[in-house]
Order: sequence, then structure tokens, then C-alpha cells
Amino acid sequence: MKPQAAISFDRQTFTLHILHIISSLSPAAGGPPEAVRQLVKAYLDVGARIEVVCLDAPSAPFLAGIPCPVHALDQCYLGRYALSPRLWEWLHQNAGRFDGIVMNGIWTFPGIATRYAARKAKKPYGIFVHGALDPWFNREYPLKHLKKFIYWPIQHAVLRDAHAVFFTAEAERDLAQTSFKPSNWNSVVVPYGINDPEAAGWDGAKQVEAFYESVPQVRGRRYLLFLARIHEKKGCDLLIRAFAKVAALEPEVDLVVAGPDQVGLRAKLQRQAEKLGMGGRVHWPGLLGGDRKWGAIRACEAFVLPSHQENFGIAVVEALAVGRPVLISNQVNIWSEIDQDKVGLVEADTDEGTEQLLRRWFALPAAEREAMASRARPSFIRRYAMNRAAVAINLVFESARAGRPADSQR
Repeated sequence: MKPQAAISFDRQTFTLHILHIISSLSPAAGGPPEAVRQLVKAYLDVGARIEVVCLDAPSAPFLAGIPCPVHALDQCYLGRYALSPRLWEWLHQNAGRFDGIVMNGIWTFPGIATRYAARKAKKPYGIFVHGALDPWFNREYPLKHLKKFIYWPIQHAVLRDAHAVFFTAEAERDLAQTSFKPSNWNSVVVPYGINDPEAAGWDGAKQVEAFYESVPQVRGRRYLLFLARIHEKKGCDLLIRAFAKVAALEPEVDLVVAGPDQVGLRAKLQRQAEKLGMGGRVHWPGLLGGDRKWGAIRACEAFVLPSHQENFGIAVVEALAVGRPVLISNQVNIWSEIDQDKVGLVEADTDEGTEQLLRRWFALPAAEREAMASRARPSFIRRYAMNRAAVAINLVFESARAGRPADSQR
């Protein structure tokens, strides 16, 4: 793999016009929609223009308030493959208006449409893989791996012809090279993160109260917060079992498991919690958004994510941004930075590792927990402000406009 030069973040203004493509902006779809929302604000902060095209219904309430043009085409066939002739037509009519095009996600029809439209319009395009080339998926879902193997010649062409394939961590980039062969494309690691929530002028006390109104059982109690999709990839079952084993150590601490249940796992986990005697101490508020989400993060003792695979972890960074420590597995690809900055604890994504994660946290003296929390926000400011990602992506497309290869790295 060729060495990559470092990005300079000195320049903060751009005149580029960039299109982002994503199948859905629904918050229930996890991290990629939130990443696009964060990038919209970051692009505007550095002076670039951005538009988004998605396959959601124009009337979808979650599209309200996005401060850029959003073209919701309301057409999506074949489930997650997201076949959309309307998108194909829209891209061929509009690709020429943009200086660069970014596809968010792989293994779907929109990636094919992006490649064909960008090449026809002679415009550079990039692909955010969003963790989908991690070999964990191949091991965990062998039948899906077989289907992906058959599809790989098509998907590889989309990646190979991109001006840049974007990764959010070096670990994600390196793991992606091992999933399928051939694997030749131009990898670009970009600094990733979120926009600073404290810069929005929100009322933190109001947000906390909004959360307590939705989950009154935890008012006045300490709690750990899991905030992600309720999916086996996220290690939810590990967390329930580990919490049951250590709960007696801290009888005043509860566990809040918040997030959308896309695969019907929540009922099984609730039964598991009941069987382990934790029914009254594990709370399931569902998908939290807006003030309720931020209130849940602000009021928690620590954020916990024992995930089996996480290319970045937007919610981990959200916790840091408001000064909360994080308890994560070593499969969250920013774990080394968390460990280096001493803003959380890291263990393996196993039953033993997750139990040890909680035991270590409970064993910390209060002063050490507070010190860890005090380091969280400075770590966020230094590493994870989203305007750095916007600068990096714009520099990639400026290099394309100048006829240079993308050689940026975080």
C-alpha cells in the first residue's frame, strides 16, 4: 500500500459543490444517516455547498430541518438492495452539476448508479464504506458472505473506479483489504466525528429533564447507557449477561438500553434480563432522538458499547462531546485513541471481557471516574470535530479537480 501524505487543516473555506447519496436518512438506519447530517453542517461551516439525494418519502418527518437541499425520491425496491430507476435517472440528469459525489454505503444499487453517472459526467466520486468490509461479517454470516462473494466483481468495480474510498480509521482500512480479492482501490482515511453539540446553545438541564420524563424509573439513580441499534453486532447480549453478573456490586446502578429494534432482538433480550433477575434494573426506552437522546447521554454515569464490529462509533464520540466516559470493546476502531487519552475503558468483545469492563468501572474510585470524565470533552475537541472531515473530503475533490490522486490521511 502506498504511503499517504498528511492532510493540512489550515485552509477552512472551499467553493466546491458536493453531492452525498444515501439510501435513507432515517435515524433508525444507524450511524451513516447521522454522519451525513453532521457532514451537512460541517460542509456549510467550511464554505462548501452540499446536496443530498435519498430514497425516502419527501414527507418523512426526519427530513425536516436539514439545512441543505435534500432530494427525496421515494422509490426503493428489492429491500436493502435499494433498486431505484428514479435514482438512476436523477443522477444522470444532475451529476454534472457537482464537483464531487460521495456514496454512503456499499452492496447496494445506488453505488452502481453512482459509478455509471459519475463516469458519464466525468466527475470524481468517493465511497464511504461505513464498516461494511469488515471481515467480521464474513465470519458471522457465511450465507450472506457467499452472496457477497458472487456480487463482488460488481462491487469491486465501484470501489476500484472511485477517486477515493473513505475510511474513518486505519484499522477499518486495513481490515477491508482482507475481506475479498481483488482489493485494489485508493484508500483515504479521513478524520471523523460530529459537530460540537455544545456550540448549538442547547439547554443541557432541559435535555436531561426530557429524558427523565420518558424514563422516570431512572430519575435519581445512577445508570449506564447503551445507545445504538439493538442488534447482535452491538454486543447487547454480552452487556445483559455481564450486567447481571456484576449488578450486586452496585445496587443503585441501572442499565438503559436505548435504540431501534430492527431485527426483533429486543423481546429476546428482555426475556433474558427477566430470567437473570434484572427486569427491574434494565430499561428499554426505544429510539431516543433530539433532547431525549442528549439528555440520556448527559445524565449517564458512563456510555457502554461492547460491540463486535464498529468502524467508528458516532455515539461513542457523542458521549465524549458532553464529557461522559466510555466503556467499549476493542472492536470499536477508535479504541486505541480512547485508551491513549484515558477517557474510557477497553476490553475484549467477549462475555469475560464485557464483565471485566463493568467490574473495572465499578472498582474505580469516584475521583478517577471524575478525572476520566473531565478528560472526555478535551479529547473530543482535539480529535473528533466534524469540520476536519469536511476539510479532508473537500481536499480530496480539489485534488481531483487539479488532476492529482487523492493522497490524504487523517
